[in-house]
Amino acid sequence: MKSKIAILTALTMIAVLAVSCGKKQDAAAEKPPVVTGARVEKVAVSQVEEVYQATGTVKSKTVTMLSSKVMGTVTAIRAREGDRVRAGQGLIEVDNRDAAAQLQKAQAGLREAQEGLNEVEQSISAAQSAKNAAEANRRLAASTYNRYQSLIERKSVSPQEFDEVKAKHQIAEAEADRADKMLQMMGAKKSQMQARIDQAKAGISSAQVFAGYARIVTPAGGIVSSRSVEVGSTAMPGQQLMIIEDDSRYRFEAAVEESQLGKIRLGGPVKVRIDAVGTGLLQGTVSEIVPAADPASRSFTVKIDLPARQALRSGLYGVAGFGMGQKNAMTVPQQAIVQRGQLTGVYVVDNNKIARLRLIRTGKSFGDRIEILSGLNDGESIVVEGAGNVNDGSRLQ
Repeated sequence: MKSKIAILTALTMIAVLAVSCGKKQDAAAEKPPVVTGARVEKVAVSQVEEVYQATGTVKSKTVTMLSSKVMGTVTAIRAREGDRVRAGQGLIEVDNRDAAAQLQKAQAGLREAQEGLNEVEQSISAAQSAKNAAEANRRLAASTYNRYQSLIERKSVSPQEFDEVKAKHQIAEAEADRADKMLQMMGAKKSQMQARIDQAKAGISSAQVFAGYARIVTPAGGIVSSRSVEVGSTAMPGQQLMIIEDDSRYRFEAAVEESQLGKIRLGGPVKVRIDAVGTGLLQGTVSEIVPAADPASRSFTVKIDLPARQALRSGLYGVAGFGMGQKNAMTVPQQAIVQRGQLTGVYVVDNNKIARLRLIRTGKSFGDRIEILSGLNDGESIVVEGAGNVNDGSRLQ
């Protein structure tokens, strides 16, 4: 009997404690938690700068591709990827033995032509002397013939003597003509030898240029960005061996949709964000709009000149923002956005200062603010600072 009474007493005490605890929990549930330090802001529609964003790639404005003009074995490479080179620096050497042989042949031809010219000039000197002697002999023979012609008319000389003088006169005339023709022939031969000398000199110049192809120099300075040849490999004419990029001038090439191309103007300012360079925006200028579209993506390439930055390199990814004018939009600070898994929301504060989580749909970003497409009404109050400490149903102090 006593045990039954003890059991009933224990059950009664448990029931009393349960009822007491339930009342305490209900009282706690009725009183929402209080959050301090949260800042509230009223949502309003305002004018913002509409920006069209296009992705793209950084590229050097000046790219030099070095290639070989002759076929030969690569014997030396003077630069590697990442090396800085200067204009006129020899970077690659190719074994070009044919050029050396052609140069020797042209030089031998020049020496032969010069020796031939010397011989012709000596022959011309001898021919000139022979012509002078023949002219003197011709004048003497002509004078003698004229005197004998007067004497034969007076019959002071015999016909035989006159015939001998006449024959000598004719021989002297013929010798003088022959000497003159010989001199002319030597002059023509001299012109031929001079032409051979000019041809040999041209051959030497051509061979020297051809021999110079064995040493490949860069016409512009910059950084070696690519090298596709090794010592011992065979270089073919036209084969790309090395790429040099001017690292002092870069531009951003953005792919712009055809529907937005008409709003972009040459010389217009563009803000470019390249995460690899830093968090800031680079102020660029539209320098070129490629008139032909990419048939695959139906986009146009817009080239934007960038300011000098040491961190810029070809191939970096970035986003260009083109200003498209003003528009009305509802925006909130980025820090007011709350992520709950795949859901996006903000804490809306009612007249009783109770915060309620409301799902929203966001749009474009405008600096440190983000556009709200749906979920909020103009004039509502939201938590913009300290949202991480707020829960659904919290009371703001």
